[in-house]
Amino acid sequence: MSGQADGPGRRTLLTGATSLAAVCLVGCSSAEVMNEMHKAAPASLTGPSPGTPKAAYERLMEGNKRWVTNALQHPDRDPTRRELLAANQQPYGAVLSCIDSRVPPELVFDTGLGDLFVMRSGGVAVGPIITGSVEYGPMTGGTPLIVVLGHQRCGAVSAAYKALREGKPLPGNLQAIAEALRPAYEQTVRESSADPAETMARAQVKLTADALRGNRDLAPLVSKRVLAVVSAYYSLDTGQVEILDGAPA
Repeated sequence: MSGQADGPGRRTLLTGATSLAAVCLVGCSSAEVMNEMHKAAPASLTGPSPGTPKAAYERLMEGNKRWVTNALQHPDRDPTRRELLAANQQPYGAVLSCIDSRVPPELVFDTGLGDLFVMRSGGVAVGPIITGSVEYGPMTGGTPLIVVLGHQRCGAVSAAYKALREGKPLPGNLQAIAEALRPAYEQTVRESSADPAETMARAQVKLTADALRGNRDLAPLVSKRVLAVVSAYYSLDTGQVEILDGAPA
């Protein structure tokens, strides 16, 4: 590995990527620059980056299986990969998950540098900035997969449920999270669940995935089947990711 890190082939690759970026900056529009940089992104050392929703989905689920069974590969987490990605990137997935410290997507799916765009918010709450961040990969670089990942025993959802049920606002900007989760809360109340916080967490994930699938900018990509939006739920007990809906055929 150390011989490859200093070899001429690798230096040529880095130089070529840098030159391409420089040429484009002179003669291309900003959109063209971004597209060219994504096209030039190096392949993972574990194989080419998945280019279809199904291939990206299968890559992520294989990684989660390794996480569950403790057969981790820890792919592409070394200085060589870092240097190869310094000029450009081409992530094959975008994951929107909760801020919970027990649910890091890069570990849950056993991925490496350059594999995922990751957005995290309390309870998977969304707003314009979060939505724009999720849209970035599919709209600028052709990222073929979005995963909205909720999880078991979500503290943000539990707090929001209690605040909305009792009509007692949460302190500071935490109330903004509760308000963002209100549609999931209202759906949960209508369903009269035995475990309302868990039901609300699942509802939030599915509602968010539905909204992304149908939004003005992502819906055309979904219709063309170049993008899939998957809702999923993570078990803190087992480490397994359960797919709720949207898995690409």
